Amino acid sequence: MKNTKLRATAIMVSLIAATALAGCSPSGSNAPAKGAAASSASTAAAPTSGSRDIKLVYVEWSSCTAATNVAKAVLEQQGYHVSTISVSGAAMYSALAHNDADATVCAWLPSTQANYYAKTKSDLTNLGPNMTGTKIGLVVPDYVTINSIDQLTANAGKFQDRIVGIDPGAGEMDITHKAIEAYKLPLKLIDGSGATMAAALKDAIDNHKWIVVTGWTPHWMWARWKLKYLSDPKGIFGGAENIDTLVRKGLKKDMPKAYGILDAFHWTPADMQQVMAANQEPGADAAANASKWVKSHADLVSSWTSAKP
Repeated sequence: MKNTKLRATAIMVSLIAATALAGCSPSGSNAPAKGAAASSASTAAAPTSGSRDIKLVYVEWSSCTAATNVAKAVLEQQGYHVSTISVSGAAMYSALAHNDADATVCAWLPSTQANYYAKTKSDLTNLGPNMTGTKIGLVVPDYVTINSIDQLTANAGKFQDRIVGIDPGAGEMDITHKAIEAYKLPLKLIDGSGATMAAALKDAIDNHKWIVVTGWTPHWMWARWKLKYLSDPKGIFGGAENIDTLVRKGLKKDMPKAYGILDAFHWTPADMQQVMAANQEPGADAAANASKWVKSHADLVSSWTSAKP
């Protein structure tokens, strides 16, 4: 039954990618940034040795959009033909486990996407963190006078009895539901997307209202507004997170150079923040911003492209 469900989810990659090509975004995700949509929608068997076609899958969070486009720009610089496909979290892992995609550079582990990873880790290869020191949790503007999750109950009315969340299938949403239960919070978790969460945060800050959202680091919102995490005495949201690079089994044999680049890919939250900030500018082109960042960080990129698989 489990394998059947995973296969069904993987098949959805083709349908979602086709939707992206038609100008639509997957239900529950952010609207795609210009240049971030999939350039190819076909789901095919794993490429043979010597192939130059690579499929990168990602969840359409601002961090994942930035990282995926940077990886795409570097691989294309090395002569690969790269398509990027925005999918749900479950489909991302399933696509790699079933050789329907080649890699992702936005696996949030060990907590945020733990449920997806647990079901597929034996069928894919984890190359380890490409970024360390990330974090998830409940976030409020710094003018909010409470500092801990367990203080939300006494102040629920000030937050309109709600926590503004993101995609309903996101791992962070599952963890937030657990936090609501653990702390017995009288607040409802509102589904949305990264974009609707940020819009609600902006509106509240513009009007100096109290709001609590599901947040993470790195994210461009930290550069735009003064925010803080609520402390988590029960440790529901876990400690520091990593963003890992995952690839399908067999990629090293089929495309050793690309495998080596993906294995060496490693940057900092500050690096990612530069790309995410550029992507928030009016009329931003995510692919063009990534290419610009890659060209201006030649030494770092060279350390990725010169690595041996």
